[in-house]
Amino acid sequence: MKKDFKIWLHTGSETSIKEFNVPQHIAYMFFLIIFVLAAGLLYLGFDYYTLKSTSFNNHQLSSKIAEQKNEIKSQRKQIQNFAITISEVKKQVKNLCIFENRVRLIADIGQSNDSNGLIGIGGIPNTDLDYNLEPELKHNNLIREMHEQVAQTNLAVINQTKNFEELIKELHKKKNILASTPSIKPVIGEISSKFGYRTSPFTGLKEFHSGLDIANKKGTKVIATANGRVSYAGKKLLIGNLITIDHGHGIVTKFGHMNKILVKTGQKIKRGDVIGLMGNTGRSTGPHVHYEVRINGAPVNPTKYILN
Repeated sequence: MKKDFKIWLHTGSETSIKEFNVPQHIAYMFFLIIFVLAAGLLYLGFDYYTLKSTSFNNHQLSSKIAEQKNEIKSQRKQIQNFAITISEVKKQVKNLCIFENRVRLIADIGQSNDSNGLIGIGGIPNTDLDYNLEPELKHNNLIREMHEQVAQTNLAVINQTKNFEELIKELHKKKNILASTPSIKPVIGEISSKFGYRTSPFTGLKEFHSGLDIANKKGTKVIATANGRVSYAGKKLLIGNLITIDHGHGIVTKFGHMNKILVKTGQKIKRGDVIGLMGNTGRSTGPHVHYEVRINGAPVNPTKYILN
């Protein structure tokens, strides 16, 4: 026997209440519909919440990925700029090597045997330096190439430093040699007797004249023609008052027939220093300076060592 559900409805007044009888199956159907609708609404609400949450997470993830891509792109630009800097440093090292070779050529110094370390090293391909290149493409190749070139450039710099140190030493030697090499006229005046064989003004016979005679009035200043040290300052029988300067490297100059000697034995002399006054001492036909240049003891033509 089926039971009915009773439903009371309030009509508005306190004493006006109506009673209705609803069949049991209709009541069950009504509650089922209410339950299904409620479940459906809950499901839709949960699905909407899940969808919104997923969309939010996807947006955050997309933003993070975009940020990371921008960071990678920025880092790649920095790496590429560093690669360009490496190439510029290589060019500078090569230019230094070229400059060194030019200096060696001008100074007549032999070329260095050490390689500059950059021979045969190619540059970084332009395709690796394209800013629009995808970050993941050839990135590792570029970094590996940079490591190799940094190592090779570092080796080249070390070798170039050694070459320049050697060059400085050689130039210092050259400087000392040039400073110690006679290169100017020892006194103002006219050449009265040249270097080589001549007829002796005293005997009339042919004799070898080992120097250069330069004539002027008595008391004319005589100067040193190169840096050196006075090895002799005194009288000699035939050449009169004599000054001998040792310039090192086997080079010696002599100044004879001096009226007055203004330096002492052992004194250091620089090119252009006044060492004495022109005279007519010893065997002489008039005021002049007998000027000699000797290389390893042998007299050479002084005119080859007068550049002014």
